[in-house]
Amino acid sequence: MMRPTRRAVFIFALGFPLALFLLIYDRTLWPFSFNYGALVLIALVSDWALSLGNRALTVTVQAPTRLQIGEQGAIIATLSARRTRRATRIELLLEQHGELDAPVLTPALLEAGRELKVHLPIVPRRRGKVAIERLWLRWRGPLGLVERTRIVPIDRSIDVLPNVRGVAGAALQFFAQEAIYGIKVQHQHGEGAEFDSLREYAPGFDIRFFDWKHSARHRRLLTKEFQAERNHQVVLAFDTGYLMREPVDGLPRLDHAIKAGLLLGWISLQGGDLVASFSFDATVRQYVRPVRGLSSFGRLVQATAELDYHPNETNFTLGLAELGVRLKRRALVILFTDFVDTVTAELLIESMQRMVSRHVVVFVTLRDSLLQQRIDAAPERFPTVAEAVIAQDLLRERSVVFERLERLGVHCIDVPSGALPVRLINRYLHIKERGLL
Repeated sequence: MMRPTRRAVFIFALGFPLALFLLIYDRTLWPFSFNYGALVLIALVSDWALSLGNRALTVTVQAPTRLQIGEQGAIIATLSARRTRRATRIELLLEQHGELDAPVLTPALLEAGRELKVHLPIVPRRRGKVAIERLWLRWRGPLGLVERTRIVPIDRSIDVLPNVRGVAGAALQFFAQEAIYGIKVQHQHGEGAEFDSLREYAPGFDIRFFDWKHSARHRRLLTKEFQAERNHQVVLAFDTGYLMREPVDGLPRLDHAIKAGLLLGWISLQGGDLVASFSFDATVRQYVRPVRGLSSFGRLVQATAELDYHPNETNFTLGLAELGVRLKRRALVILFTDFVDTVTAELLIESMQRMVSRHVVVFVTLRDSLLQQRIDAAPERFPTVAEAVIAQDLLRERSVVFERLERLGVHCIDVPSGALPVRLINRYLHIKERGLL
């Protein structure tokens, strides 16, 4: 496809005032006006002939089969030209469909006789599938009067999976044998703690753990040391209702929850616990039975990749009751969800009260930075003041719900998205160290 550029149109348009002036001055000078137009057309044809032809340009495209949500991938376009002696500046643009960041016009300089690889960035914002339809290329002739366009069909479908690329690296920050495997002693003797070894008493040790029998035998004070118990059930419960579709820091709340849940699942499997996955909104969507060992981590990834975004309101009574029926033993339930106000949270609190009587429950929500921004905004206008008051009321109602849940014995986590993985894993390790399971 070929078309004149703005420069060509501007040069050609300059001939109209000149032709009009010549006709007014002397009608016999009209051939000069005609010659000006013909000269511009000759320049256009010459620029087209000297430009890089479509047949001389070879384009191959490589697309990934899968991407991690929120991370930048790339479509690699390989360009090469034959029968050309000059460098050509080419602009490339992807035609795409799905929840992706807007495509970026990427310039590239193709030199004569050389092959050029151009990386076209793509950033998915939701799990599922995205489509890359075509690649548009545009370049100009050496005079800048003619613009050529070429369309390269791609027709590729790319799977967008949960972001697990950084799970292993982030897990190493917490993966200390002392904390995960229980080699480091836990001085809090609670339910589920297992005896590990004896150690000579030192100032600061808990005197409740003296072993008087062995102390008398060895004629020195010895204390018992304990290690955290393994083989617990950890359930990652995801709310897939409409509130979890809301974007926070560029990603839906559900995907932030999945990323933190998979990181916790990795560490739990590494520590010898069993991990299950459960999702619900208006109905139960998915249940993956508890699995053991790092070899089963791929099953959790696949299960969370299949979680869809639903526009339904969450039925906490049905979802948590169904989860309670499926759990045959005491477990650690990590509930990733959200709520709007105290009215919508009444059924949630009632369901949590029944759940916490048999299991240890961690209630996880993401703090909305927009509300805090509205509160901290300078009161320059009346609408700004009204927004600050409404935001403050919403945060106050959220704090009331958290207080009621904590009175029931629920562990509550309400943090920004960036701090969620660290806070969640620290709470998991704290629960294990205290022997609450």
